[in-house]
Amino acid sequence: MSNVEVKVVNRSPHELPATATPYSAGMDLRAWISEGTLTLQPLQRALIHTGLYIELPPGYECQVRPRSGLALKRGLTVLNTPGTIDADYRGEVGVILINLSSEPQTLTDGERIAQMVVTSHDTVTWQPVSTLDESTRGAGGFGHTGS
Repeated sequence: MSNVEVKVVNRSPHELPATATPYSAGMDLRAWISEGTLTLQPLQRALIHTGLYIELPPGYECQVRPRSGLALKRGLTVLNTPGTIDADYRGEVGVILINLSSEPQTLTDGERIAQMVVTSHDTVTWQPVSTLDESTRGAGGFGHTGS
C-alpha cells in the first residue's frame, strides 16, 4: 500500500474526504449546499457541489462512486458512476446524484453523498492489427457464459 500526495483546495466548510477504516479504498465526499438543504424528487437528478478542487499527480485518476448505504436506504446514487476525474482537471469536484426512489429525498449540507477512490492507471498505446488471437470465449457476448 502506497501513499499518494494529492493537492487539494477546500472552499467548503466541511472536513476533507477521509477513509473510515485503515483498509478502506473510498473516502466520503460531503455535499456543500449553501441553502442548507436540497430536495430531489423521484427520478430527479442534480449536480451537487463539494467545494473541493484537486490536483492529481500524472498517472492517477479519481473515481466518484455511490455510497452503498445511501443507495440501499434512500435510493440515491451517482448517475454517471463511476465519474472520472482526470489528473489535468482543475475544476470543482461535483457529484451527479439521482433519486431512484419513489419518494422525495432531502439532502443536507455536509451529508456524505458519494465516495472517491484515487487510483493509478496505465496509458494505452494502440497496436493496429488485422486479426486478433483466438480465445476460448471468442466473440461470445452478453449472457454467453450462462449468466
